[in-house]
Amino acid sequence: MPISNPRIAILGNRVPSLNLPEIAHFADFASLLAVAAFDVLLLDMPGTHAGKFLRKLRSIRPYRYTLIFCCRDQDAWCEALGDGACPVDSNEIKTNWRSWLERFRLFNKEAAPERFESRVLSWLWLRDDARIYALRDPEVPQHYRYPLLDALADNEQVNSFVWLSLMAQQDWLEEGVLVDRVRLCADCGSGRLNYIDVCAECQALDISRQPSLHCFTCGHVGPQESFLKDGVLLCPNCLNRLRHIGSDYDRPMENYRCRSCQAFFVDAEVQARCLDCGLSHTPDKLRVREIRDFRLTEAGRFRCRQEFSDRSAQHFGRLTLLGGKDFYDLLTWQIQLVRRYPEPAFSLIGLRFVNLSGALSRLGEQRGHAFIDSVTDRLKETVRETDRCSRSTEEFFWIMLPHTDAKGLAIVKQRLGKVAELFSAPEISDISLRVISITAPEELLDQEDGELLLARLASELG
Repeated sequence: MPISNPRIAILGNRVPSLNLPEIAHFADFASLLAVAAFDVLLLDMPGTHAGKFLRKLRSIRPYRYTLIFCCRDQDAWCEALGDGACPVDSNEIKTNWRSWLERFRLFNKEAAPERFESRVLSWLWLRDDARIYALRDPEVPQHYRYPLLDALADNEQVNSFVWLSLMAQQDWLEEGVLVDRVRLCADCGSGRLNYIDVCAECQALDISRQPSLHCFTCGHVGPQESFLKDGVLLCPNCLNRLRHIGSDYDRPMENYRCRSCQAFFVDAEVQARCLDCGLSHTPDKLRVREIRDFRLTEAGRFRCRQEFSDRSAQHFGRLTLLGGKDFYDLLTWQIQLVRRYPEPAFSLIGLRFVNLSGALSRLGEQRGHAFIDSVTDRLKETVRETDRCSRSTEEFFWIMLPHTDAKGLAIVKQRLGKVAELFSAPEISDISLRVISITAPEELLDQEDGELLLARLASELG
């Protein structure tokens, strides 16, 4: 079915450069929501106002995934929730929407995912090079928030930092630019901290910087004012007159005095007092958190291509796909086992589908998805229930075969020849399949773990 032109609306002023009669115009938010949702929305207003409207639009279902462009300056909220500046050419808007629509149609009957995790990943996948941006916000205790996660959470209680860490561990998301590094209360996790100087002896807050003198005769150290008597320097302890600095007395480094315990000290002790829970910590006991942007990994994009549907889960169930870190850990454990107990052996197969990414781009999302399904069907005929698989990139596919020696490996590789038969069609004839394999422990290198082994085989695959 051919893709028609998108229904485009402008909220705010009219865009002079986009003089198209089919673009609807709305002066206020309520009138926009009173009609059926549009395919593309343009916000022609100052960045601060556009950011506020974007927060509302992304939190409601009709405009959760919609392409929304900002026609003027953009603030941080616009960058986090919008699709960038409005293209000058209206044809570019249509091209972007058609690309977006091709991907959206891969969802199960064009229905958006319902789970929070799937909503976020699909939002990223619908846009090329989209990211989850961190935004500095003094209203939240941690000083930073992720607007996209807040907008897509609906009524769910989501700890953004914990969720992002979990997604990174599962290899769906990867860390991007380091935005900041903050220190948080070890008890309540708040970043609202007051750093105070306290007495190094009794930890009292009432301390002051005060010049002091050190008498060489008796060793007494005290405030400078206590040595002054009738305009001369006189030690209050031994009553000797102090005439020459360096021979009779000097100025010690201890310039702080505690008014509670009268102690003198060089440097005050620093404590971080939480303004939310009131507890005090030494700076080294604070929790350090790195604030980063996040983006989809190759495994995340692959997951999105599988529609997030139950049908997809069943379709790939026998392949038992693992995330990158989980696969590394499992492979490392297998390596440790065969080094200690050489029998039974295990084997590993690496497949590289050369030029696969280019072919998928040329085929488009729907035809490319159908091709990936056919490849997976062939792989299902080869992979056993006990085997474990992973994809490190779009082109690299790994199969770990427990209890499989060199003889069993040869049989599996022979069956994999059926996969290469799929590349005979003219539009995908430039795709080629490269295969590499090892049997452990015979072909392992010293000190090699799962991640190093995959890196070695990937380099040999080119």
